[in-house]
Formats: sequence, C-alpha cells, structure tokens
Amino acid sequence: MTRSLVLASTSPFRRGLLEKLHLPFDVCAPQVDESRLPDEPAAELVVRLARAKARACAGGHSDALIIGSDQVACVDGRILGKPGDRERAIEQLQHAAGKVVTFHTGLCLLDARDDHEQWVCEPYRVHFRQLDPARIARYVDREKPFDCAGSFKSEGFGITLFKRLEGDDPNALVGLPVIRLVAMLEQRGVSLP
Repeated sequence: MTRSLVLASTSPFRRGLLEKLHLPFDVCAPQVDESRLPDEPAAELVVRLARAKARACAGGHSDALIIGSDQVACVDGRILGKPGDRERAIEQLQHAAGKVVTFHTGLCLLDARDDHEQWVCEPYRVHFRQLDPARIARYVDREKPFDCAGSFKSEGFGITLFKRLEGDDPNALVGLPVIRLVAMLEQRGVSLP
C-alpha cells in the first residue's frame, strides 16, 4: 500500500532531493517560529525545528507521512543561518575561508496516522579553501546564495570554494539527508526502490 507523503518545506532544494525517490508527494508551507532558544546547541535546534515543521503540516494530512527538515551551518562555535543579502553572504564566506564548517541537518518523519516520529541530526563537514575577498565577491555575485545556510550552493558553483567534503550523505549538505530518509520510510512500510 502506498502512503501519501508531505514535504513540510517550501525549499526548492529539498523538493529536488525528494524527487530523486520517484514517489509522489505534496508540499506544505509550515508556519514555524525558527528562532533559536537561548544557548540551544545547533544539533538540538535543527531537530526541534524539523519536528515542529512536520507537526505544523500534520493538520489535514491525517494519513500521511510528513517530512520535516531544517539546517544550520556552524563555524568556530558560531551558527550561520541564511544570509538574506549580499553583505551578510560575503561576511559569512570570509569567516568560513580556510576553516571547517559543520552543517547540521535535522530530519523528522512523522506518521500522522499513529503520531509516530523518527528524527535525526545528520552532520556534514565542509573544508573551505583559503578565499580572498575578490573571489568571494565574484562567487556571491554569480550565484546569489542568499537563501542558503552558509552562503553557498554546493550543487552549483559553490563546489569551487571547497578543499574537501566529509560526511555520510552528500544530500544532507543540500538540505535533506535522503539516505536516512529512505531508512525511515522503510521502517514505516514504504519500500524503495
């Protein structure tokens, strides 16, 4: 039996990753306050928000499997969110240059049928090259990564900024740990392929 899937995200990047599974799904825009709690560690923040996003989309989908996800980047103990504009993107990339940035991606699969949740935080490390200000500005002007945690798109020209990538699932870097998601879906009776 095929279960309906709902992606609790309007991210085109997450949508593209979920499409890799060739399963039909609906998209829901979760209305969630994404503010960080005082002193909340990055891994806890993304799991809390992934769970909240899945729950926010549960209403009206009483028989669905709902996928929530959230991501932040961390460097030197500092959480980097989505920059929103050119100036902040440049500042984030200048701070990341020559360093290791850890991306924490929270994933939640909520079975609205019985309120069962599975969740995980999937880390992924990006080793940045040394980057001079002119290179950073050229990159930001070319790709405009204003809606991406850490100010780059690894699936695009952002790959030129890295020395090395390290983690279990490269999809996590883009925003949805698909390998973990497949295991979660299988636990709820969805067979892939």
